[in-house]
Amino acid sequence: MGEEASREGRRRTSLDSRSTLPAMCRWIAYTGPGLRLDELLIKPERSLLFQSRHAMESTFAINADGFGVGWYTDASGTPGTYHETRPAWNDENLASIAAHLVSPMFMAHIRAATSAVSRMNCHPFRAGRWLFQHNGAIGGFDRLRHDLDASIDPAVYATMKGCTDSETMFGICQSEGLDEDPPGAIARMISRVEAARAEHHVTEPFNMTVAVSDGHTLYAARYGSNGDGPSLYHSASSSELAGLGGRLADLESAATIIVSEPLDDVQQEWLAIPPRTILTARGPHTQTAPLALPGMMA
Repeated sequence: MGEEASREGRRRTSLDSRSTLPAMCRWIAYTGPGLRLDELLIKPERSLLFQSRHAMESTFAINADGFGVGWYTDASGTPGTYHETRPAWNDENLASIAAHLVSPMFMAHIRAATSAVSRMNCHPFRAGRWLFQHNGAIGGFDRLRHDLDASIDPAVYATMKGCTDSETMFGICQSEGLDEDPPGAIARMISRVEAARAEHHVTEPFNMTVAVSDGHTLYAARYGSNGDGPSLYHSASSSELAGLGGRLADLESAATIIVSEPLDDVQQEWLAIPPRTILTARGPHTQTAPLALPGMMA
């Protein structure tokens, strides 16, 4: 199958039939020219703020258990973050911050909690120059947490503040060489979780999409142990957007936007990221590859 046919299939399969796979949260990540955050978080037809009350490809239509934003600026190598436990639509500070912050790399997350609602459990998580956010769940995490947490480097574990499976995943990534090899660290984290599931005979699946960034490059991965995993899309290339027009298409032609679900109904603007795949993006330039899962079928 040619690349054009493959891309068209990715649109048709993912957008014409809405996903029914487990997915608890919604998130967005951006890399490109400096952009005011409200251009994506608030203004689009199906913005992240809209999805906090009307998610269409999630187990829960309402994601009201807190939210967070993380962003980079040219002035600092470490990201800024803002977290709140109130619903995104009920926080007046979000609209104000998003209308004034301009960033070439940012991510945001709205939460439907599987653990305690607190600021410490709101994504994105930050460690040094890294940001990390997650949608999905480690099935049977209550039985796996001890072993998974014990596998985290003690210096990394000492910095962890929350109690989510997401932060455990981030800690494992850091312990598995995130600084040197982000795609490999994500794949090795998945393999650690799957090894723990097998050892403890956990049948509940491990489903995830993650976004990770060091401020220069954005990485996004999709995985499901028993299926496709939660929905995940990225914006189409400038050549595929040619002639479409519209505000979002103009933004996407110079950038990459990665989303749990599309920000509008224009199918040509969005491509599904295939299961067990990692996408690497810097500005409008993207590359996809199968997750190199040690000891597992990719």
